[in-house]
Amino acid sequence: MNYQRTNNLLGWLLFAGALTVYLLTLEPTASFWDCAEFIATSHHLLVPHPPGAPLFLLLGRVFSLFSFGDASLVAGLINGVSAVSSAFTVLFLFWTITMLARKLVQGHASTTEPSLPETALILGAGAVGASAFAFSDTFWFNAVEAEVYALSTLCTAFVVWTMLKWENRAHEPGSDRWLILIAYAVGLSIGVHLLNLLALPALGFIYYFRRSARPTWLGGILTLVVSGAILGGILVGVIPGLPTLAGSFEVFFVNSMGLPFNSGVLVFLALFLGTIVFGFRYANRTQNQLLNTGLLAFVFILIGYSSYLIVPIRSGFNPTIDENKPDEVLSFVSYLKREQYGDRPLLYGPQFNAQPIAQTQGAPRYIRQGNKYVISDHRLENEYATADNTLLPRLYSNRPGHISEYQKWVDVREDVKPTMGQNLAFLWRYQLGHMYWRYFLWNFVGRESDVQQAGSLLPGATKNGLPQLLADNKARNNFLLLPLLLGGLGLVYQARRDGRKTLVLGLLFGLTGVAIVLYLNQPPIEPRERDYTSVGSFYAFAIWMGLGVLGLHEVLRYLLRTPNLRVATAMVLGLLVPGILAVEGWNDHDRSGRYSAADSAYNLLNSCAPNAILITYADNDTFPLWYAQEVEGIRRDVRIAVLQYLPTDWHIEQLRRRSYESAPVALTLPTSSYQSGTNDYLPYVANPAVPAVNVQEFMQLVRENSPLLQVQTQSGQTMLSYPSDKFYLPIDKEKVKRLGIIPQERESHLVDRMEWSMGKQYLDKSKLVILDILASNDWRRPVYFANAVAQQEGMGLEPYLQLEGMAYRILPCRNPDPQPQRVGYVARQLTYDSLMNKFAYRNLNNPKVYYDEINRRTLAQYRDKFGQLAQAYLHAGEPLKAKEVALRCLQVMPDAAIPYDLYTPELVAPLAAGGEKPRANEIMDTLTSRTQQSLAYYRTHDDRALFEQEVATNLMTLQRLYQAATDTGDQVRAARVVALAEQYGR
Repeated sequence: MNYQRTNNLLGWLLFAGALTVYLLTLEPTASFWDCAEFIATSHHLLVPHPPGAPLFLLLGRVFSLFSFGDASLVAGLINGVSAVSSAFTVLFLFWTITMLARKLVQGHASTTEPSLPETALILGAGAVGASAFAFSDTFWFNAVEAEVYALSTLCTAFVVWTMLKWENRAHEPGSDRWLILIAYAVGLSIGVHLLNLLALPALGFIYYFRRSARPTWLGGILTLVVSGAILGGILVGVIPGLPTLAGSFEVFFVNSMGLPFNSGVLVFLALFLGTIVFGFRYANRTQNQLLNTGLLAFVFILIGYSSYLIVPIRSGFNPTIDENKPDEVLSFVSYLKREQYGDRPLLYGPQFNAQPIAQTQGAPRYIRQGNKYVISDHRLENEYATADNTLLPRLYSNRPGHISEYQKWVDVREDVKPTMGQNLAFLWRYQLGHMYWRYFLWNFVGRESDVQQAGSLLPGATKNGLPQLLADNKARNNFLLLPLLLGGLGLVYQARRDGRKTLVLGLLFGLTGVAIVLYLNQPPIEPRERDYTSVGSFYAFAIWMGLGVLGLHEVLRYLLRTPNLRVATAMVLGLLVPGILAVEGWNDHDRSGRYSAADSAYNLLNSCAPNAILITYADNDTFPLWYAQEVEGIRRDVRIAVLQYLPTDWHIEQLRRRSYESAPVALTLPTSSYQSGTNDYLPYVANPAVPAVNVQEFMQLVRENSPLLQVQTQSGQTMLSYPSDKFYLPIDKEKVKRLGIIPQERESHLVDRMEWSMGKQYLDKSKLVILDILASNDWRRPVYFANAVAQQEGMGLEPYLQLEGMAYRILPCRNPDPQPQRVGYVARQLTYDSLMNKFAYRNLNNPKVYYDEINRRTLAQYRDKFGQLAQAYLHAGEPLKAKEVALRCLQVMPDAAIPYDLYTPELVAPLAAGGEKPRANEIMDTLTSRTQQSLAYYRTHDDRALFEQEVATNLMTLQRLYQAATDTGDQVRAARVVALAEQYGR
């Protein structure tokens, strides 16, 4: 048997097997979070959120071409980029493990053909490690959706494999071409994600150990310094540094020399290319091979990095998705630096309760005006007293709610400066323990559930005392500690046989795990789990899992004397690990029947009247809409305004442009009033002479920069304010009636003027834009809030919201009967037609389809709207219609597929009134029992402070169950609910 041929064949078989698994479990359409955005921007090569992922977009575009015009296939094909990338990662991981294992098995004889038992042992190690990683929790999750982390992991796997190939051929002429290939791969990886760069110090040590005859501690420290400098040079000097320098040239040559736009960039490029050419000529003249190789590597990094040119090029065409508008060098630099997300202190900075003692102007922001660059504003930088700064500031966030979250991990007080010990305690307990080692144990020990904050699952864990929803959770996976033990054995075995490679893998493991935790400096609460950022360290541990087969073989020497039997036994025991990972993980990684994100977008868009303006909140109610419009062409007449982007001038300007069938959004204020640094927020400064503010007059005063609104800040700057928290909008009732936008049953609700309160703090630019839309629109276009905006950022307009399907329309009709815990008036016929006839609910009734916590929370909105509609019919004296709606909800979302939730009690009274009392009682009893189980469990949970949201949701469920029992006159069930509330309430 030829070893090399068998090694190649088995590697490709593992690739094919992994790819088959990923394609079988692939999500067929868009997912939540960034996936839908990446699919939309890949399909049409648009500009996603900073810092972008241009190489991923290019590959996604190529894959999408194989849809041959069938829009329904595009999302699955772009998801396939991750599937193929992950399969290639498995391939390169296999070859990496076999290279390392061969040297450990054969020692100095690794250049000779291994024997059959040796071949089986080496290939078995590679197969176990690669397949175990293929089925690991985080890696499998990344493999079946359109995100950048699968492709980024492939870049890491490729450069590690390539460096080991170089190591084996370093003595050959021309071996440096492998180093140039690595440089090119590093450059390409920049266009995906920066995680791959963290492998460079580990690669540096492979280079040092191969080139040095006698490695020393001093040489090792120097290697670490040099490789760190290369890493820093790419992160700071190349990625943002070169564009920043080009921007400085641009401003100088345009503003000082009077040359046209882009002339400074051209001068910079000419000088830069000239410098590189000079460097090559000098290296050739002096026969300096190191300089020549270094320059070649630098050039190939730039060639790979050049994929980023797609960002300003495509932005220059004003595409429909163009986040941050990076169409020229200065805005492109801001895009690369992710300036819109702000900064976090890393090594030195202020604590959470530090108060700034001064505020200084930082770097200027430029905009093009006329034929020059003009400073629009400066980035403001806070200065703090030296006593308020500390090394390694981990307790730094002063955002509302974060201090109480800090207190779950360390004993801090809001008015007392945290100590260094408390900062380090938070780093150890939360950032390392909870946000890294917990994820590590998820992958190699087990996972309790898919509920956010869920912990690891040890072998002896049972389901005794668990709530049913946790006990039956498909993401409850127990790996019996086998992956961890196998990886630990591999680490020990390698450390005893080859300390140098152990150091290399240890560096890779640490830099892609612990170092990321230090760099991210995560706040005390995240909107979702962040395990995907640590997948590089899980890759390194998978190598040790593969080498663990060699460790098993070594242990078996004391038990089995027959070499072939030892090898076979070691391989069988090793294969138990990927086996248990695959069996336990399949049901919660299989997304093959999930269409929830795409259908939610379809349903929300089709809730809106023609040519509507839909104000959304953030990722999960925006990105699927972009996917639906850009890829599937659904309701392109609806204009989406994103609340979190409305404070930016670029998003406001995009609203002013036509987009597909959607006309420009009419606004009162000109571009100058919305520029960055202008009207970012308007403080409340009471004026007793102004009892209420007319929105239309107010917008005109803002447009004129009226002295009536001007106030001076402590720094002497002038800014606009608002004089009263009471706002109103006059209504021409006859004109509104002629427009035909008021349902017949609501004509009595039509008001002469809308009145609401904007609060007594400040108006940020997003609320100013919404006021502008209300003032300018004059009811010509329907304006809607998505559910999240209506619930959280209603701006006091809740009495004037009307539920239509899944969206809330702003109408000049005041709700005559507002209900607690409900937003808006229910337009019964419109909502009935949407929920019962128009909406798509693919596979929501299929118990075999896995819906994780994010999906369950989002899908609960359907039950909320079904419940509101059923209750509206019940209050209108139509119990049979109410029952019909409730039964339809239970049909499309049965408990067996998506368990009853917080909103299900709303269906109880409509069912009982319509003659379905047994069904109503079943819902009451089931939910009451589950809520009792959950509260009993979380009350005694070791980390119960982390699950406050779960406890609050369960207590709210009890409240709604009590209301349902009261509405149906069921005193027995009401008493049971009251008793539970008294037992577990706070």
